[in-house]
Amino acid sequence: MNDKFSVPEAELARQREYTELVRTVLSSRFPDKPPKAFVHTYGCQGNVADGERLQGILAEMGYEFTDSPEKADLVLYNTCAIREHAEDRVFGNAGALKPIKKLKPDMIIALCGCMTQQASVAERLKRSFPFVDIVFGTHVSYKLPEFIYCALCTGKRVIDVTDSEGNIVEGLPIKRDGTFKAWVPIMYGCNNFCSYCIVPYVRGRERSRDFDTVLDEVRELVQRGYKEITLLGQNVNSYNKDLPEEKRFPALLKAISEIDGDFIVRFMTSHPRDCTKELLDVMASSDKIAKHLHLPFQSGNDRVLKEMNRHYDRKKYLELIDYAYSLMPELSVTSDVIVGFPGETYEEFRDTLSLIEKVKYTSLFTFIFSPRPGTKAYDMYDPVPREEKGRWFKELTDLQESIARKRTAAMKGRSYRVLVEGRSKADGVLSARTEGNVIIEFKGDESLIGSFVTVEVTEPKTWVVYGEYKG
Repeated sequence: MNDKFSVPEAELARQREYTELVRTVLSSRFPDKPPKAFVHTYGCQGNVADGERLQGILAEMGYEFTDSPEKADLVLYNTCAIREHAEDRVFGNAGALKPIKKLKPDMIIALCGCMTQQASVAERLKRSFPFVDIVFGTHVSYKLPEFIYCALCTGKRVIDVTDSEGNIVEGLPIKRDGTFKAWVPIMYGCNNFCSYCIVPYVRGRERSRDFDTVLDEVRELVQRGYKEITLLGQNVNSYNKDLPEEKRFPALLKAISEIDGDFIVRFMTSHPRDCTKELLDVMASSDKIAKHLHLPFQSGNDRVLKEMNRHYDRKKYLELIDYAYSLMPELSVTSDVIVGFPGETYEEFRDTLSLIEKVKYTSLFTFIFSPRPGTKAYDMYDPVPREEKGRWFKELTDLQESIARKRTAAMKGRSYRVLVEGRSKADGVLSARTEGNVIIEFKGDESLIGSFVTVEVTEPKTWVVYGEYKG
């Protein structure tokens, strides 16, 4: 780990002191039962992992948790800035807290995360949401004890959206949302500056956690019975890229796969610019590494990719896919696609369709271009009306649906080892996920949740397949 990103131990010790101060204040104000916190996270898996650390800090201070903001003494929204719709949801949900705050004036309302790291958003919250007590960005989340102490004891608003290159904070308590699936961040931030993406501006520069620290965390999770570990990073392929090969991502993935225990390891997200054949070799070498590759291509047209500042072209992307399929014929590939990037023509969009037809993805995360203030693409000339982009979008999703339907049809009669994740919406039906990230539903006892079982596919649908429990 680069020391320039490390938060000084003295500062972490200061936050631990604030944790104890908050515990003391809360125990005096809530003598009969602990205060309740409602935490809601928007956005990606990285945000979810951040939310688990925020929950851990709150638990250390003496909060218990509720699934209702109306019952909460503290409400915390951990926000996302990747698309305009995500921000609109946060503003709407934050506004809905105003009447609750009137009824419970001592309730603390806090907003944090990628959205609040933007100065314009922080200013809007300061000006138009006076009932929000705490606003803080991505770089100071470890200071939550100090912020809550200030809100509890002074009544003053706390707004801290300090900008920085980012940091790494180890040793924070974690309250995980699950008991058999775990998110493990291995790095933070991004150096790629794709022209449409706000992430480098709100998450800071790339910085990697220590190799052995990550390995120890995964080893502990496996010992505690976790069955699925997902390694997280905005670009996991850049993990420790400035260090020798034995400390980079393929080596980390290999070392994790060699840990004793019955578990599966996943990772996301991979950037095609830095995805290597060495990584694909490691994937193919171990049964513990899921044969699922999430490799966003965003566009199938080289000119558009250049405008996006993606640093690869169609040829390189397809070479990676071809090599991956040569090693792992059953590999499941998923991806992200942006429809209607500024200046994209319909002819260029058809290059995206042809790439989808060639790769035959299991599923796609598809989005119509969403302009984000502060990015280069925000100011690009964009002549195509959104209605037209909507027609392109439907053409793409119709194509992917037909591909997915054929893929799932080929699963009929085959048996898969799956991890049972929980109950389905139907009574007596469980939901599981294959190694390739396809959902299988089947009838079974709830005692199977959290374990690996074998299920034979009997009825394939487009996005979900149904099966029969085999043991």
